Amino acid sequence: MTALDDLHRAIAEAPPGPGTLAAFDLDGTLISGYSASVVYRDRLRSFDISLGELLRTTGAAFDTQFRGADVGALMDIAVQALAGRQDDELREWGLRLFRQEIAGMIYRDARDILAAHRRAGHTIVMATSATPYQAQYVADDLDIADVLCSTPEVVDGMLTGRLAAPPLWGEAKAKALAEYAAGHGADLADAFAYSNGNEDVPMLESVGRPVALNPDRSLTRRAERSEWPVVRLAEPQRGPTVLATARTATALGALMTASAVGVGAGLLTRSRQNAANLVGTVGPDLALTILGIHVEVRGRDNAWSHRPAVFMFNHQSSLDVLVLGTVIRRDVTGVAKQEASHDPRFAPVGALLDVAYVDRADTSRAKAALAPAVQKLKSGISIAIAPEGTRSPTPKLGRFKKGGFHLALQAGVPVVPIVIHDAGELMWRNSFVAHPGTVHVEVLDPVPTTDWTTEGLDDHVREVRELFEECLRRGPR
Repeated sequence: MTALDDLHRAIAEAPPGPGTLAAFDLDGTLISGYSASVVYRDRLRSFDISLGELLRTTGAAFDTQFRGADVGALMDIAVQALAGRQDDELREWGLRLFRQEIAGMIYRDARDILAAHRRAGHTIVMATSATPYQAQYVADDLDIADVLCSTPEVVDGMLTGRLAAPPLWGEAKAKALAEYAAGHGADLADAFAYSNGNEDVPMLESVGRPVALNPDRSLTRRAERSEWPVVRLAEPQRGPTVLATARTATALGALMTASAVGVGAGLLTRSRQNAANLVGTVGPDLALTILGIHVEVRGRDNAWSHRPAVFMFNHQSSLDVLVLGTVIRRDVTGVAKQEASHDPRFAPVGALLDVAYVDRADTSRAKAALAPAVQKLKSGISIAIAPEGTRSPTPKLGRFKKGGFHLALQAGVPVVPIVIHDAGELMWRNSFVAHPGTVHVEVLDPVPTTDWTTEGLDDHVREVRELFEECLRRGPR
C-alpha cells in the first residue's frame, strides 16, 4: 500500500456528508509549481514589468523564501502594479494563462483525491494566498465551488492597487477556514486540510486530518514530528523526453506501416472496409504497446451490444484516436474538423477510414458533409465523434454540439458514451509526444434514440452530457 492508497482509505473512512470539510491549498498542492511564476513570466514577455517593480519583487521574494517573511509585501507589490486595470480584463487574462499553462500544471492524482471526497459527500474548499485571477479557473476546472483567496480591492470595476483584506497566509488562512467551517456547520476536528508549505502549519494544526501533500523540506520535517500523513503525487508529464520522443516516433512509424499493410489488403480484396478493419484491429494496439500505454476498459461489452451506433467520446488528446481504436476496433468511421485532414498524426488514418471532414466555418457545407455519415450508419458502419468539437485543455467538459446527436436521430441508432480518463495527462493537448502510463476508459450503457425528436434534442444532449460529467467527476477509481 502506498501513502496515496492510505489517503484514499482515510477519506473513505471519514464521516460522510457535507459536515466534513476538505480544504486544499493551490500552489504546489493542487498544481505543480506556482501560479505567480506563470503570471510574472507572462508579464515579462509582454514587457509589462518595470525595472523598479522587478527589483522590489525579487527582494520581497527572497525575504519570503529565505528569511521566513510572510507574503504580504510580495502581494502588495503585485497588486499595486495592477492599479487601474479593469477586473474583467484581468479575469480574461487569468483564463488565457490557465488554458495555456496552469491547466497543464494540475496534478493528475489530485483529481482522484477530489473525486474521493466527492464520493463521500464532503464539502470541498480551496484556501490560497493567490488572487482570484490565478485561483478561480483552477477551482472551476476542478469543480471546487468555494474559494478563499487574497482579493484585490475593486471599485467601479477597476483595481485600486490595494487588497480588500490581508492576504490569506499563515494564521490569516487558518482563521478564514475556521470562519468558513462555522458558516457551514462543519467541525474542524473532522476536517481534512492539504498543503505543501510550512506557512500553512496553522491551517494544518487547526484540523483533525492534516495532510502534507507534496511538502517542501520544512513541512516534511514538521509532518514527521507531528506524525501527519506525507503524500507525494507524480509530477505532470508535459515536456518531451528523449525516450518518449523516440517511442512516439516509432509508434507513428508502426501505425503508418500498419496502414500501408491495410491499404494493400484493401487493394487485394477490393474493400476499403476490410483495410480499415485490419488497421483498426492491429494498428492502435501496436502503437499503444510501443508507447508503453496500457488501456483499462470498463464496460467493454457495451461497445459491441448495439451496432451500428454513434460512439461519443470526450476529447482531450491526440491519443484519443488510438484509445478509441483499441475499444471499438472495427466497422467504424468518424466525423472530424477540416483542420485534422492536415494533421500528420491523423490524416493517414482519416483517409483509410473514409472520415467525413466538416468545415465548421461553413454551416451549409457541414450539414452536407454529415449526409454520407448518416448513410454509413444505415449501412452498418458506426460513427465515432467528439461532441465537444475540439480538444479541451483539461478533463473538464466543454459545450456539446448537436451534430452527433442529429446523426443518431436521423439514422435511428443508439448513442454509446465512451468516457476517457487520463489521456491528456499522457499526451498534452498541443504535444506531439506521448508518455507511458495507463488510460482508463468507461464504455457506458447505450442510449436509445428511438423516441427522440428534433424538438427535444436539447434535453437529450443535456442528459448525455450529464452522464459524461458524472463519470468524470467520479474518477477512474
